[in-house]
Amino acid sequence: MKKHREELQCLRATKMIPAFIDGELSYRELEQFMEHMDECDSCKEELSIQFLVEVGLNSLEAGNTFDLQEELNIALEEAERKVRIYHFLRRSLFVLECIGIAAALILALLVVLNLAG
Repeated sequence: MKKHREELQCLRATKMIPAFIDGELSYRELEQFMEHMDECDSCKEELSIQFLVEVGLNSLEAGNTFDLQEELNIALEEAERKVRIYHFLRRSLFVLECIGIAAALILALLVVLNLAG
């Protein structure tokens, strides 16, 4: 069962590679994609191959010089940065929601105490 689940994760991750290369993954998808790439050497190799084909051919056609491994490393670092920002914003939103709830409870308590007194 575990192997089947891993195969499904790999299938999903490899289907996401073109969207990753094109920068079209949502933050949640990017988070899941990056987690899988960190854990799966096979999918990371597939990412390298597809990156080489897509970006390499485009660079050759444009006549640009390039270091594909460096470009892939930069793309992965940028994706990691986006995931960290996404996590920070989610945590910040949670804290703000908690503060809002606490403020509403304090206000309600003050109103009740004011009415009772």
